[in-house]
Amino acid sequence: METDAKEEISVEYEAVDKDIFKDCSNIAFYRRQKQQLSKKSTYQALLDSVTIGKDSTNFQIINEATKVPLLTEVYGIEGNIFRLKINEKIPLKPRYEVPDVLTSKPSTVRLISCSRDTGSLELTNGKGDLKCHITANPFKVDLVSEEEVVMSINSLGQLYFEHLQIPLKERATKENEEDASVDTSQQNQEDLGLWEEKFGKYVDVKVNGPASIGLDFSLHGFEYLYGIPQHAESHQLKNTGDGDAYRLYNLDVYGYKINDKMGIYGSVPYLLAHKLGRTLGIFWLNSSETLVEINTEPAVKYSLTQMGTVAAKQKVRSRTNVHWMSESGIIDVFLLTGPTPSDVFKQYSSLTGTQAMPPLFSLGYHQCRWNYEDEHDVKAVDAGFDKHDIPYDVMWLDIEHTEGKRYFTWDKKRFPNPKRMQELLQNKKRKLVVISDPHIKIDPDYSVYAKAKEQGFFVKNHEGGDFEGVCWPGLSSYLDFTNPKVREWYSGLFAFSVYEGSTDILYIWNDMNEPSVFKGPELTMHKNAIHHGNWEHRELHNIYGFYQQMATAEGLIQRSKGKERPFVLTRSFFAGSQKYGAVWTGDNMAEWSYLKISIPMLLTLSITGISFCGADVGGFIGNPEAELLVRWYQAGAYQPFFRGHSTMNTKRREPWLFGEENTRLIRQAIRERYALLPYWYSLFYRAHVTSEPIMRPLWVEFPDELETFGVEDEYMLGSALLVHPVTEPKATVVDVFLPGSNEVWYDPKTFAHWEGACTVKIPVALDTIPVFQRGGSVVPMKTTIGKSTGWMTDIPYGLRVALSTESSAVGEFYLDDGHSFQYLHQKQFLHRKFSFCSGVLINSCADERGHYLSKCVVEQILVLGLKKQPSLVTMHSSDGKDKPVAFTYCAETSTLSLEKLSLNIGTDWKVYIK
Repeated sequence: METDAKEEISVEYEAVDKDIFKDCSNIAFYRRQKQQLSKKSTYQALLDSVTIGKDSTNFQIINEATKVPLLTEVYGIEGNIFRLKINEKIPLKPRYEVPDVLTSKPSTVRLISCSRDTGSLELTNGKGDLKCHITANPFKVDLVSEEEVVMSINSLGQLYFEHLQIPLKERATKENEEDASVDTSQQNQEDLGLWEEKFGKYVDVKVNGPASIGLDFSLHGFEYLYGIPQHAESHQLKNTGDGDAYRLYNLDVYGYKINDKMGIYGSVPYLLAHKLGRTLGIFWLNSSETLVEINTEPAVKYSLTQMGTVAAKQKVRSRTNVHWMSESGIIDVFLLTGPTPSDVFKQYSSLTGTQAMPPLFSLGYHQCRWNYEDEHDVKAVDAGFDKHDIPYDVMWLDIEHTEGKRYFTWDKKRFPNPKRMQELLQNKKRKLVVISDPHIKIDPDYSVYAKAKEQGFFVKNHEGGDFEGVCWPGLSSYLDFTNPKVREWYSGLFAFSVYEGSTDILYIWNDMNEPSVFKGPELTMHKNAIHHGNWEHRELHNIYGFYQQMATAEGLIQRSKGKERPFVLTRSFFAGSQKYGAVWTGDNMAEWSYLKISIPMLLTLSITGISFCGADVGGFIGNPEAELLVRWYQAGAYQPFFRGHSTMNTKRREPWLFGEENTRLIRQAIRERYALLPYWYSLFYRAHVTSEPIMRPLWVEFPDELETFGVEDEYMLGSALLVHPVTEPKATVVDVFLPGSNEVWYDPKTFAHWEGACTVKIPVALDTIPVFQRGGSVVPMKTTIGKSTGWMTDIPYGLRVALSTESSAVGEFYLDDGHSFQYLHQKQFLHRKFSFCSGVLINSCADERGHYLSKCVVEQILVLGLKKQPSLVTMHSSDGKDKPVAFTYCAETSTLSLEKLSLNIGTDWKVYIK
């Protein structure tokens, strides 16, 4: 019977296509809002109801048609953030407000009323540089910065709020009851999906009736918007036409369509707008199904003859309108006012948290497949990496390692001795990741199921029984991770005494946590399933996977008694998921177009807080040709999460199976990754403490250069490296845009250099990875490569110093033990600063709080762009002595090479070049 279930599941899973997912025309709340808004009913603010409190300014707004009041709250939050909340003043029952995403209650600043009359109210944050101007009739909010309106709210009159209603059956017993906002005629109810909504064979019964919300935002002078992952779409958000919108609804979409706005695995309801001189952010805190429409109105240019001198002098700016619509909940939106990209990143992370500091091993290469067959297979693949001299850090096991898809178990035939298998990996300083999904096989003899069932830990159906759906094990129930007691219990399952066969090198992969339900509507959970607190699934669908990753990360921390950092990869995510680990782009395909789209997908994740992200190298579905696989390894080596993965019906594709030459090329790419580990780790620390994305679109690093705003085929790694992966077959040349009118860019291999602000044609052979180091930067590297990160702890460092047009350079270096929380609790870390100016390279302390003993030395220094040969090079170390240094200078490439140094990375020293 189980075999039949597996076969049925396999067929259904392979057959996924876009037709089983909704588009806007199938979404009832979208149709309702569009229909109602066409009637142009307006809201009015009742400014005589204003109360200015310590934390917020409150007032009522009322719809001219329904006359039902809404309560509006405006908060000023430290760091130039405004928060706007709109809720029913007296709802029939509480409406869902998203918990647990904000890291703490935001620190508010008292808003001061700086002007008020019968028709408007003006609030300021105290400094006076930001003002919130509220117009009463029709209700509108303008955000004013330095006397310029940068954002308007409800200027298009798209505020929409469906009030909770008495269910129809109860209402029928009440005499003469009418609701001006809703036409309850039978035909209209079916068309608009007020109380039930049909899609295919599924009927969604809505016991609370319609409860959707919507609001528009006009961004003045902005044409470039980014964010709202996850979509297989361009980095710059596109205009949405009639009946088209970006959908945020977490779904298991196998082999998702690219260049499409349909929702896939995760949702971050947060977008950024950028123009010359200003960056803004809008964070729409709502975890129900959400749609976002975008419409850019370009600037209109009038000539003198057309409009006359007065009109021609007027500043006619472009404007982008953003319309957010959610199925339920309240309006709770944070306006991040920048003004710079880095300011917006800090503002967002002050609300949702920064990227978790990962263990060092997780920045190495990960080898995965659905599925490595048994312990012998694991051992053979592991040995293959050593035989072919390819470094890697982590072996992964998919669902087949378990006993009949029962998580926290091992298949006794395939994996009879999992601890011995882990010891084999541990002896090579490598790790193991295993999968743990949210569905639990319905089997009274399976202890995880029996205990969860006994304690009532599963999501319920709308009739009060446990929700049951089909997933990999067959009929399953789903843990209710929204319940803190369930999360606490689930975290306990990772304890070594509970999870038999696990060791401290075992880490976790949360998959299928959208949640995926094979025989459910759109392959997910019914919206009227019931969660902790009696909330319907529709309210919190997009946050379900976030909660599983939270519980998993906490479990890994607990099993080490709070000492060790976790590593958890999740497929489903929400705003704030960065606090708990890594994300990947899901079930991609082994096609060139998927390699190409992975770059904008990862850039979008990165700027919305999730720096630890990657795409399955080679494509999960299908069999890549050798050239595509090589190019994908080259791209993946320069992206934050680096994992090769493939589905079970593909040919094996370990890196050495494509011939000697391709093995060499893949080895070279992976080794480039490992050589840069000190730089990668330093970037992750910056992301952790300052919220700076690791993988950055060019506009983030060059915010004042219009040419960078639409670039998505290349990107910056930190501020020092520009990467342009080759994403076309049989490419012999790529056009690389090198930004910055006063910049110089170096090829780290040939030492060729180019001035910035131009597009350069770079010849590419199959062994070429177009990477450029920015003049003015210092990149720390390892001088040799080990079998894994664990073998490289004491390997010496090299510094690659690329000089700017002013012959200067700066860089950073961060080091700790790579695995514990001692960097946080005991300040056991090194944070160093490198600077080169006037012929002197200085290593100094960047953070005096840190202390960490390292035996590691800087063994090599390479200076690029040194225009004349030195007569003498000396080093001055902490012992106060000056020592001459042997050097090699190449006039043709303007490079200076210093070898066989022994400068401790953790102490102050100087190198003089005269």
